[in-house]
Amino acid sequence: MTRILIVGGVAGGASAAARARRMDEHAEIILFERGEFISFANCGLPYHIGGDIPSRDALLLQTPLSFKRRFNVEVRVFNEVVAIDRAARTVRVRDLARGEEYEERYDKLLLSPGAAPIRPPLPGIDTAGVYTLRNIPDMDRILAALTHEPPRHVTVVGGGFIGLEMMEALHQRGLSVTQLELSDQVMAPVDREMAAMLHERIREAGIDLRLRTGLNAIEAQPEGAAHRLLLQLGEGATLETDLLILAIGVKPETLLAAQAGLELGPRGGIKVDAAMRTSDPDIFAVGDAVEEVDFVTGDAALIPLAGPANRQGRIAADNMLGRAESYKKTQGTAICKVFDLAVASTGLNEKRLKQLGMAYEKVYVHPGSHAGYYPGAHPVSLKLLFAPDGRILGAQAVGKDGIDKRIDVLAVAQRAGMTVFDLQDLELTYAPPFGSAKDVINMAGFVASNHLKGDSPICHVSDVLALRPDQRVLDVRNPAELERLGAIPGAINIPLDELRGRLDELPKDKELIVSCQVGLRGHVASRMLQQHGFRVKNLSGGFKTWLMATAE
Repeated sequence: MTRILIVGGVAGGASAAARARRMDEHAEIILFERGEFISFANCGLPYHIGGDIPSRDALLLQTPLSFKRRFNVEVRVFNEVVAIDRAARTVRVRDLARGEEYEERYDKLLLSPGAAPIRPPLPGIDTAGVYTLRNIPDMDRILAALTHEPPRHVTVVGGGFIGLEMMEALHQRGLSVTQLELSDQVMAPVDREMAAMLHERIREAGIDLRLRTGLNAIEAQPEGAAHRLLLQLGEGATLETDLLILAIGVKPETLLAAQAGLELGPRGGIKVDAAMRTSDPDIFAVGDAVEEVDFVTGDAALIPLAGPANRQGRIAADNMLGRAESYKKTQGTAICKVFDLAVASTGLNEKRLKQLGMAYEKVYVHPGSHAGYYPGAHPVSLKLLFAPDGRILGAQAVGKDGIDKRIDVLAVAQRAGMTVFDLQDLELTYAPPFGSAKDVINMAGFVASNHLKGDSPICHVSDVLALRPDQRVLDVRNPAELERLGAIPGAINIPLDELRGRLDELPKDKELIVSCQVGLRGHVASRMLQQHGFRVKNLSGGFKTWLMATAE
């Protein structure tokens, strides 16, 4: 009978325990959790704080009793594994309730300690009123602070998933919120021009969003002051607030593994192979504490997402019980709600591709989420990144509807090894309330394929900003659109429907960069002009992408 010990619950550990029992009814399985809760919906914590999930109990997926009844897994909460003796194949456990330590033997050991919120060593970091959000007790402390001494103003530091979700949750509670982000954008997995839509929506909601703004120190204000905390920001600025939420990222919990002599990877996580096995053949590790393999590059990566953690737990359980399963790398597919917008991505972004020096191309499309003649269609702004041979490298999308659907399809296409040429041929569901006969995905495939074939060469905002003397911008929108929406400075304006009759107004000695609102009319104009002997490139995504890329 195999004896399996599991350190840590939630996504990876609890999934492994349940899978191990399904695969072996006779294995002895013990799960240790230093806290009170073994399986909870940590991704739902901000939504309970904001009131979207009214019941706290809805976040508790399994209890020790329910886990024992259903899976016959012994769960020991408030029991912290403090040391591993690899030679003896034992762990030392501290019973936090009784203050005693004891040892347990294992045949196979699984580590699922997760990742901890980063708390930088700033002056005043331990001041009362400073919180992080990782688990149920953290959520309870924040709710207690919001309820017992209601703040008037809250500051969220960080613009990632938790930072954005907490910003919205606090706003929903009627609080005045400032959000600080050290970089020039929120939501780092997408590129800055895509994040510009989020910046606009966040500020539109009344949030005081401050980009390129770091937190240097925290001070408790004297009693009687207008607000409880004084924040020292970059360049000598200050901000008064009542409560501070730190959401600047997480770091893998590797202390136990490191003390046991297990190998860590170059990114600081626990190094595992495709079987989720560590450098010790009897010890496995899963979840946010491990280094995964990036799907595109094959490099080590830290990608703390619930989906990969669950799949890794399942694979580790199989392999601990003698099977030969392997984890198939991580794409980093993710989505986040920001008020009525969704932002999602998969694969690599352009920033990362540049850092790696990888050759890539990109296109932007902005079609409707479904047929425009059916009420309720909203634009889907999609950025597709691909290799010169057409391989899909990554994708990003922002909009109000249909964002998850499009990124999910592209994540599947990328994993299946499809190219942008294949996207043209995907047969996706269509009815006016749900999509279009040519879906957003098909449109991205058309644009990318036309570019790679040379049928409709494209250029980008960076090319327009660095316009050469032998180039001119041609805007083929109607004059009323330019007056209402704006235009690229210095652009010639000839509406598309008048273009054939006004070709003599265009300089044949210059390359024309054609722009419209979203790129579709620009494509039509480009094809026409090419066949009349002009050198032409179409601005991918048109004037809408110009606005996104040049937004402050």
